[in-house]
Amino acid sequence: MRKVLLAAYLGSAAALAVGSASANDEVLKMSQNPKDWVMPTGDYANTRYSKLNQINAQNVGKLQVAWTFSTGVLRGHEGGPLIIGNMMYVHTPFPNKVYAIDLSNENKIVWKYEPKQDPNVIPVMCCDTVNRGLAYGDGKIFLHQADTTLVALDAKSGQVAWTAKNGDASKGETGTSAPMVVKDKVLIGISGGEFGVQAHMTAYDIKTGKLAWRGYSEGPDDQILVDAEKTTALGKPVGKDSSLKTWQGDQWKIGGGATWGWISYDPELNLVYYGSGNPSTWNPKQRPGDNKWSMTIWARNPDTGQAKWVYQMTPHDEWDYDGVNEMILSDQAINGQPRKLLTHFDRNGLGYTLDRATGELLVAEKYDPKVNWTSGVDMDKNSPTYGRPKVLDAASTDKAGEDHNVKGICPAALGTKDEQPAAYSPDTQLFYVPTNHVCMDYEPFKVSYTAGQPYVGATLSMYPPQGETHMGNFIAWDGKTGKIVWSNKEQFSVWSGALATAGNVVFYGTLEGYLKAVDAKTGKELYKFKTPSGIIGNVTTYENGGKQYVAVLSGVGGWAGIGLAAGLTDPTAGLGAVGGYAALSNYTALGGTLTVFSLPN
Repeated sequence: MRKVLLAAYLGSAAALAVGSASANDEVLKMSQNPKDWVMPTGDYANTRYSKLNQINAQNVGKLQVAWTFSTGVLRGHEGGPLIIGNMMYVHTPFPNKVYAIDLSNENKIVWKYEPKQDPNVIPVMCCDTVNRGLAYGDGKIFLHQADTTLVALDAKSGQVAWTAKNGDASKGETGTSAPMVVKDKVLIGISGGEFGVQAHMTAYDIKTGKLAWRGYSEGPDDQILVDAEKTTALGKPVGKDSSLKTWQGDQWKIGGGATWGWISYDPELNLVYYGSGNPSTWNPKQRPGDNKWSMTIWARNPDTGQAKWVYQMTPHDEWDYDGVNEMILSDQAINGQPRKLLTHFDRNGLGYTLDRATGELLVAEKYDPKVNWTSGVDMDKNSPTYGRPKVLDAASTDKAGEDHNVKGICPAALGTKDEQPAAYSPDTQLFYVPTNHVCMDYEPFKVSYTAGQPYVGATLSMYPPQGETHMGNFIAWDGKTGKIVWSNKEQFSVWSGALATAGNVVFYGTLEGYLKAVDAKTGKELYKFKTPSGIIGNVTTYENGGKQYVAVLSGVGGWAGIGLAAGLTDPTAGLGAVGGYAALSNYTALGGTLTVFSLPN
């Protein structure tokens, strides 16, 4: 019988039940309260939708800054704050500070956590020193530090309850992703695809930090936690050694497949969903085969880690089209039939809709018309290439071979969308997607593996599509049909996470630093305000004292802003992003600020 534990007070917040047995039930219940924002994704479905409607399409133009908070840290501020009752928890990039702020007491800092980390981890962080956010559960705040330490902090005091080491920074493994609490476990991925790590998703006991299970992206069946007969891919059993057969020799041991994206969860199906990233190296000639299960959507049982189904989007990746982007869960009707759906906007430029119970592929369409590496996905279930993209020779870096510069590939390596999360509104049944409108030249070259050293093997340059000058679009997408409903041009990539609300408003940020609000149905711009630095954070909303607020972290950086963040000037530096986004320095500068908006009293 479950033992009911006494409620613990979270600062001045309402009493919250604790105890590992009820952790998931409690977090699930808390996530349904629109006044709070209790997990990095807003809810388990990763919709980033809020039922709050005090701020709406009619009055959003009156928004004004309510208060601001300086984090005291420069470089890229991804993610966003948690809000639990009267407490707000704010995180920073390296050194990964955490602030607990009392919203009912003039935003007083209740506690601050500042870990002491070896700065040698900074050079092995691929694309800036970012951190994508905190998680809450069991009376604790969870942080994944750059050095891969998973830390459980007492939410009331900030004291360390436990720590767990999730990787080895000396091998190139780093921590940038946000944890997710599911039942009595804390799930976390790992970064390091550009350093040849064997990546994994790992679950830790929420009470003790003890490792519960670890599922790798590639390797033997017992390491990737698949059952040859029960785990399926597009409805068929994956078969024995499904990963090993697609790598040459022991290449899988340095195969990448990093898991630094977002995690979603369906409590009814009891499945967690996430994506695995690019195979190592970026030079496709050095790793023949499909390189499974990199570039894959995973559906796992959170209790055991066992995979129920997998779907590889980009077999034998030739362009660094990581598959780590979020999986958004929705219930919609397709062809008149209600379906449990999973929608994923992949770096490769294709928007996918699958049945999240079975992994059946329903839609795979380009969400930027400029995507030119593929003519589309084979949707014929009777075809031997069912579910595979058809690669066009002109964009194939493998066909062209080493030391050959393939020009005009769209999208660029950072994808039509990177980790910046989309939002979904059940009111409009549309997805709101921040996108990159960027192409590249890509030249692979032979590279040797050395633990802890970059294992890239390609030189890139990035630029807008031919004849165009804008590098981003913010779009509304119909996941049932795979069609763009409306599209707003942006000068630079939209590297901020979106927020949809019941007020018929969608919010997002721009690399120049604007917070923008648009009409959810038409895309019409309703409001904009320039914050102190470029926005790569995710917009959140909450209610406190009967008033709705909108909050966003500004602090330019990330892959797109790496030139500014790290002071790089070589156009090919930052894996090609420095040259592509050189003009960004004309519009913004480094910073680290939380800006909070509300309507006037």
